[in-house]
Amino acid sequence: MNDPILKLTGLTKTYNKGKPSEVQVLRGAELSLHPGEVVALVAPSGAGKSTLLHIAGLLDTPDAGHVEIAGQEMTALSDRRRTQARRADVGFIYQFHHLLPEFTALENVVLPQLAAGVSRREAEERARGLLAQVGVEQRADHRPAALSGGEQQRVAFCRALANAPRLLLADEPTGNLDPDTSDRVFDALMALVRGTGLSALIATHNLELASRMDRVVRMDHGVVA
Repeated sequence: MNDPILKLTGLTKTYNKGKPSEVQVLRGAELSLHPGEVVALVAPSGAGKSTLLHIAGLLDTPDAGHVEIAGQEMTALSDRRRTQARRADVGFIYQFHHLLPEFTALENVVLPQLAAGVSRREAEERARGLLAQVGVEQRADHRPAALSGGEQQRVAFCRALANAPRLLLADEPTGNLDPDTSDRVFDALMALVRGTGLSALIATHNLELASRMDRVVRMDHGVVA
């Protein structure tokens, strides 16, 4: 098997360290994700999955342990280098879409590419292609307020993949949708992930959705089983 695209080793994280309210969230968590693999991360609330995803996505740092993306050690990098790596290698999807309300669906997918130095023509072409893959190309010129919840989240998927990351991290990406919409939106996400061949770690409470991924890992009390 190819080397992991993501390797987490011995991650620990404690909030409010040394205070009466100290909470140890991660207790030596470890996980490997291989190229092209889609893994479900199943965990009860408070088990540390969001913290794990934030550290894996270079949005937070562990107290101890290591994060490697595509074989590169990320933990000891400067903030600037970590930001560069995050922009180039990681796409992140949240439970809520967080689209910029003043911009259209197309513009929301174009903007990350412009920030990465892509020309507007190339960015718009890629954005339209991604929107077409998830079935919302006809809504490209609408602002988020004019889109349904499922459409908004599909646009958010496209934005996360706009800069062709190697790794996709998703935290309950369909958690705020009704069951029927959730199922359709998840199908769109899986088609997008499979079509681009990237690796994905997707946190979900939905065991039926989890069963449709390549592998399921469970997290409890700060460790990955």
